Amino acid sequence: MPNPQRYDYQTLLGFIQQLFEKAGADSEVARTVTRVLLEGDLLGHHTHGVNLVSRYIAGVMAGDAQADGSKFEQLSASSVSGLFDGHYVLGPYCVSKALDFAVQAATAHGLGMAVVRRSSHIGCLAAYLKPITDQGLVAIIYSSDPSVASVSAHGGIDPIYTPNPIAAGIPTDGEPILLDVSMSTITLGLIGQCRQAGKKLPHPVLMSNSGQLTDDPEAFSTNPPGSILPLGGQAFGHKGFALGILVEALTSALAGHGRKDAPQQWGASVTVMAIDPEFFGGLESFTAETSFLSGLILESRAVDPQRPVRLPGQAGLKLREARLRDGLELPQAVLAELNRTAESLQLAPLAH
Repeated sequence: MPNPQRYDYQTLLGFIQQLFEKAGADSEVARTVTRVLLEGDLLGHHTHGVNLVSRYIAGVMAGDAQADGSKFEQLSASSVSGLFDGHYVLGPYCVSKALDFAVQAATAHGLGMAVVRRSSHIGCLAAYLKPITDQGLVAIIYSSDPSVASVSAHGGIDPIYTPNPIAAGIPTDGEPILLDVSMSTITLGLIGQCRQAGKKLPHPVLMSNSGQLTDDPEAFSTNPPGSILPLGGQAFGHKGFALGILVEALTSALAGHGRKDAPQQWGASVTVMAIDPEFFGGLESFTAETSFLSGLILESRAVDPQRPVRLPGQAGLKLREARLRDGLELPQAVLAELNRTAESLQLAPLAH
């Protein structure tokens, strides 16, 4: 298998932004979406990074997603809260605009919260966090999709809701703590990867449509479909199930648009929060505490000495630093898809 090719970050930024603009995106949408997708790849989340560029552009060209930022609509607002309708504008733009609102509110009042309904696909949640923690703020993101059901209730068989991830960025005196965790045992991406490779899943975390626990990815795509177990699996899934319900309430329920509306088009419900520690115990005290806790974690004895304990996001941040310095790898399949998209838009391919 050929080695992935490496590309300078700025080269990729310019090339991908040009693709989006040629597909009809205004410059702000193109710039924002490109930055978020590249950030996902920098952090190592390849399924939710540059790999999505061609899919996003195909959605725009088919009319399933919008690339005009003016369609992003504010429905209501107070000094600390806002509700927005994305009208299926590309998700990284919707989430970034919502975070802008939340950050502005947090810096003025200590807390900001924004809810978005009918956003298009939002990419990697972790990709939004570092720009917020760099400002000394805590960032929290919740996401669900009311048009899709893939995760079962604890003790149930039928798929009810989506993996419903929670992401958070926590400032410290050094690198931030970045977490991005789904409320399901596995992601849809892993099921797809194993199915395509003809492999079993690492653990039996799927429920077949007849109520049998299985590690066969094919059991998810039957008619009627199988389901993913909630985070915690069969033994402790009541915990992930409860958190999944919380995410549903904090996203679609607050947005006023969810499963009760039976949406037919893929669209995320997203809630973002920003918190300014200065309005509470103070940023210095906050980061002293988070840094002290980080030290306790990193210094704790590892079960396997060859695999020391690490903080959430630590590995991704190291990858990010290396890729900004040495270039970002693009697998041949992703590069080929980008260049096919460029050709369809009558643009030159990505030069090495």
